[in-house]
Parts: sequence; structure tokens; C-alpha cells
Amino acid sequence: MIITNVKLVLEDEVVRGSLEVENGVIRTMSDSTSQVAGAVDGNGAWLMPGLIELHTDNLEKYFTPRPKVNWPEFSAMAAHDTQLIGAGITTVLDAVAVGDVRDGGHRQDNLDRMINTIVQSGKRGVNRADHLLHIRCELPHESTVDLVSHFLDLEQTRMVSLMDHSPGQRQFVNLEKYYEYYQGKYGMSDSDMQAFELEQRKQSEKWSAINRQKIADLCHQKQISAASHDDATREHVEESHSLGLVLAEFPTTVDAAVRSHELGMKVLMGAPNIVRGGSHSGNVAAHELASLGVLDVLSSDYFPASLLDAVFKVAEDERNHFDLVTATRLATLNAADALGMQDRGKIEEGRRADLILVSQANNQPYVQQAWTQGNRVF
Repeated sequence: MIITNVKLVLEDEVVRGSLEVENGVIRTMSDSTSQVAGAVDGNGAWLMPGLIELHTDNLEKYFTPRPKVNWPEFSAMAAHDTQLIGAGITTVLDAVAVGDVRDGGHRQDNLDRMINTIVQSGKRGVNRADHLLHIRCELPHESTVDLVSHFLDLEQTRMVSLMDHSPGQRQFVNLEKYYEYYQGKYGMSDSDMQAFELEQRKQSEKWSAINRQKIADLCHQKQISAASHDDATREHVEESHSLGLVLAEFPTTVDAAVRSHELGMKVLMGAPNIVRGGSHSGNVAAHELASLGVLDVLSSDYFPASLLDAVFKVAEDERNHFDLVTATRLATLNAADALGMQDRGKIEEGRRADLILVSQANNQPYVQQAWTQGNRVF
């Protein structure tokens, strides 16, 4: 297959030309237009590497589209997969949470169903995107280590994140924010909230430090990339770095992001934060980190289409030094490097032909076509 008349978004430059795919990988590239009959005409659009998503819980929305509604597994997976590929995401780490949850239990109830569906749909060859696993570990719970240990041997597991949403920790250093979040989400009374806070503090004191160390050690043993989550202070970051974590997910302050970057941890921020112009929870704005040069990876988090949107917004934002080439790396090569995936993430001879053809109208990017391993899937 030849794709021609495109703007090739390469690792270091944009080149107008053509690309040839053979046996699922990029064979050759050229800075000229192909005259071969049957070549795909890109009509001058951008040909970009397929986007790589490291943290999305989007699948949960399809498994439980309404409270107490469990959707059939493979129908849910197909809808999720279709949405992702339409957003230009060709590799995704579907995030599943283990440990204590306070959402009526559906996350825990769905855990085995979701993981089994991800694994089995991949084996059946019915997915358009390449679906892998990100295990999110809620540390302050006695079950967390046993649960995550069970899933670390799956070949699909490529990333683990260490979370502590208890009061006084990470995202909830500010107790007022903690109360606002949980009372708003779960409708707790003041007395119920006080009891909940006390219980969570006890659980955190008992389990968080022990579980953080044990899970970090397991990730090292199995060579799985591990990430911090919601680090708020330099002390948090230095603890994360001492454990060998390679990614800093959603640092909540400039200090935490800067220190993570200084220590060589890739700083991952939400693409919705870029698209909306700031954090919905009052944390640091991702555009500020981009202007400081400490933004490394973007994630669509809860809204798949935001990933491509954010790439273009970062590239067009005069407050930073990114252009389309370097902004594209935030959702492709940098993510691949964080996971040690050397077969994808950029347009280069010998790499997987995971590609998206993107046009832009009225400052909005649109995916026109997508290929995974050279097969057109959108």
C-alpha cells in the first residue's frame, strides 16, 4: 500500500510526500508524490503516527452506561474500540482500578469482566486498536497487592499506577477539596463524611506505604512501567522517583511537575485540561507546564477525542515552544518510550504502520482514515 500527497509528520520535521507499507510495517518514505496506480491520495492532509493512549477509563462507560445497567461485554468493547479509533487512537492502555472503591461497587464488579473482555477480544482479532492494560492501584486497601499480583502476569499489562486518594494525600492535601469531592459525588452527610475520612486515614496509615513499596518492587521484577499519581509536593515526587517510577501522572502543582521532569520522570497530563484551558478540579493547568517545558505526555483520560484536539492546541499555543512535530510526540513517541515500546510511536522505516490521516477545518482536527499494522480500520 502507498499513501501519497500527504504531509508526513516525522520525528523531527514535516515533509510533503509519500509512504509505502508492506507486511504491516513502514517500508519506505519519499519526499515526492507517487504516480503508482491505486495509491491512496491523502489530498494534502497530515499523515501522523497513530496516537498512543496510556490512561483512559472510557471502557467503564460502556460496561455500565447507567447505574445498575451492565451492558453485554463484547458489545461494550466494540463500541469503546470504535470510539477510540475514530479519535485517532491506535494503541490504548485501558485503565482498570483495583482496591477499595466508593462508587456503588461497579468498578470492582466489572474488573474481571473488563479484563477478560480486553484479553479475549484481542485474541479473537476483532479490535481495531491495539488494546493493552493499565492497572490502577488504590493503595490504602488490604486487597490491593493480591489483586494486582494476579494481573501482572498478563502479557497485556504494560503499566501500573500507584494511587492514594485518602485525606491529606496527593490530590487531597487540601481537606476542603476532599470533602467537596466525596460529598458531591456520593451525597454523604457531614457525619457520614467524618466517619469516612477517619476510616480512610486509618487504611492509608496501615496499607499505603507497604503496598506502594511492594507493588513498585513487583513492577521492577516483571519489567512493567510504573507511574505515580497526583503527586503534589517535591517530597511526593522524590519518594516516587526513589521507587523507580518512570511516569508522573497528573501532578497537581507546578513544583511537583518540575521536580518530576528534573528527575527524568515523564510528566503526563490530561488532554481535557488542555482543551478546556485548565483543570476541572482546580489543579495546575497543563498549558502552564507546556510553557515551562515540563509536559511530556498527554492522555485523553475521560474523553478520547481530546487527545488529538490537545495535540493541535498545544502546537498552536503561542505561550509555549511546541510546534506540530513536538506536540505530536506528546501523544505518540513519548508515550511509547515510557513503556519501552520500540515498534511504534513514530513514522520511521521498520516501525508498525499505525497511522492516521488528519485534516483540519475551522481549527478543528478530524481523523479521515486510520490504519493499524497497515490495515485500514477507519
